[in-house]
Amino acid sequence: MSSLRNALPRRAHKERAQPEARKKFGLLEKHKDYVVRAKAYHKKEQALQKLKEKAAFRNPDEFYFKMVKARTVGGVHRPESEANKYTPEELLLMKTQDMGYIMQKIQSEKKKIEKLAAILHSLDNQSSKGHVYYAEDRNFNVLGLSFFDREEANELQLKKSAHTQVSIDENLPNHVKRKTAASYRELEARKSRVNDLEKLYMDMALKKELQKKGRKRKLREDEIVCPTSKPVYKWRAERKR
Repeated sequence: MSSLRNALPRRAHKERAQPEARKKFGLLEKHKDYVVRAKAYHKKEQALQKLKEKAAFRNPDEFYFKMVKARTVGGVHRPESEANKYTPEELLLMKTQDMGYIMQKIQSEKKKIEKLAAILHSLDNQSSKGHVYYAEDRNFNVLGLSFFDREEANELQLKKSAHTQVSIDENLPNHVKRKTAASYRELEARKSRVNDLEKLYMDMALKKELQKKGRKRKLREDEIVCPTSKPVYKWRAERKR
């Protein structure tokens, strides 16, 4: 009997739409939207009520263990800074592990850059009728050459700066041109990421060397041969036994 009842056509009950005079206020809120909004409102209201009850019934003289390592400044409890629980050897080991991870990411990004540059280089060779290779701001026309070193072409492709204007053949379909432009943007983004990772690796290596034993001092500006924005340190030569 239930299957027969489901087979009969039924009237679809629809909620009324926003009146024409109120179109400027957007879509009319439906009952399901009101239910979600009401549940969220009551949930926040109950949470505030519980917090108010806890604050009202709180005992100001109640002891908790955090009081042992805290001090009062102007009536406000401020916890004392905890000492470092790691030894210098453990900190040095963790720094080495972090540097290893950064180096791994640098190598992975460089492999992806080489692969992407090789693909784009081959696409440029296919799309350019006159065999014109684009690198930096110069055009290398090799119509009269019988051989062009692939490794040299890859190096030139890798050296393209962010300001390089990429020339894409106008005869290509639109979806191919969009994918090619997106690939060039991805290539530049990966190059920028490699530069940032290399700077981070150098900073971590410097901090690791500064943590090691040995007398060292920071050079003054007049002592630096090649001025840089970063500080330069010099270690005292020690005789190894």
